[in-house]
Amino acid sequence: MLSCRRLSRVPVARFARTNSTVQAPEPEAAADTTKKRWPYKPRRPNISRDRPREWHRPLAFGVLPAYDEALKYIKADSEAVKAQEQQLEAALVKTKANADLNTEAVQEMEKKLEILQIQSQVNLPEVRWKAKNGMADMSKAVDRHIIEKRWREEGRLDELMERIHQMFVVPDVIPYLRPSLDLRVTYPQARRTSQHQPGKTQHMLVEPGTFLLPEQTTKPPKLHTSVFHTDTRLYTLLMVDPDVPDEANGTFQIYLHWLQPNVLLSATSSSPIADLNGHTEYIPPHPQKGTPYHRYTVLLLPQKAPISVPVLQKDQRCGFSVRDFIEKYELDLLAGGGAFMWREVWSDAVPTIFKENLGSEEPKYGRPPRPDRYAEARARNKYFK
Repeated sequence: MLSCRRLSRVPVARFARTNSTVQAPEPEAAADTTKKRWPYKPRRPNISRDRPREWHRPLAFGVLPAYDEALKYIKADSEAVKAQEQQLEAALVKTKANADLNTEAVQEMEKKLEILQIQSQVNLPEVRWKAKNGMADMSKAVDRHIIEKRWREEGRLDELMERIHQMFVVPDVIPYLRPSLDLRVTYPQARRTSQHQPGKTQHMLVEPGTFLLPEQTTKPPKLHTSVFHTDTRLYTLLMVDPDVPDEANGTFQIYLHWLQPNVLLSATSSSPIADLNGHTEYIPPHPQKGTPYHRYTVLLLPQKAPISVPVLQKDQRCGFSVRDFIEKYELDLLAGGGAFMWREVWSDAVPTIFKENLGSEEPKYGRPPRPDRYAEARARNKYFK
């Protein structure tokens, strides 16, 4: 039995003739229904304290009963700890108002109060989410605790200490280092250029121990800090290069690139640090030709009191001793501080840095030529004495 097939009508293109010339067929109406494509993909805006966002539950209520019960338990525990916190605050106010003030007792109560403030909020999902997404409020004890714990336990501090010890910044520059604040360095990095978009520069976060180009470091870096103490303390900024050749002694010496004493820092200080080029001005790194890589080290060393340091001129920076500086001005390495380092090698931009910033010609180094043990034998005539 033959099967019947439905014949679909095939659209026939219509042509128009004008002056004996066949024109193209007219477009069908369906062609207008094509989707418009945007030239750029939509991008989710960055989250920060300047552009904050609120935390939302990843699961709606009732989807996963275990998750709902866990949130109830966390909130109940938070409320119980907050009740203890309020009782301790009232007791602390009474103790401070007492005529016979016991300073040690007040300090112990303040420490316990800070612990309760952390415990009452540290497990709340919205608090941890904001701290993770750059919306931490460093005036709050719980946010400081979360940020410091991440810095110490998630690898950033371990990576820094590994690079500093593997590349012998300790003990070549300083005898020991116990960081107490998170110091991050950003330098400008050129974007790719195209025919329609001009090249732009943006500051990129530098990884400890990585190689940078002298072209990137011609201007002072931006120093970002995460400080975990609420009181304002004084620090001294140093940037040194311990790998400058010392021809007279056949060794290496330290060159001072940057110095700024009496830098005020606290947990609520602005980041990046401002006004750092008002003392001994920044001189760009300039690794000499023929030398190995240079270890550029930035230090934030704690001070015990304000210090008065003379400005060092360009011809006084070579042969700088970090150890003598620490001893002379009684900087407190045991109190912590911050550190960072990266590496650089010679490039074509170094001669320009020598000429524009130092006003001198670039020195060139290299390994001494090996003595030719057969030079005398070659000078002799092989066949006649």
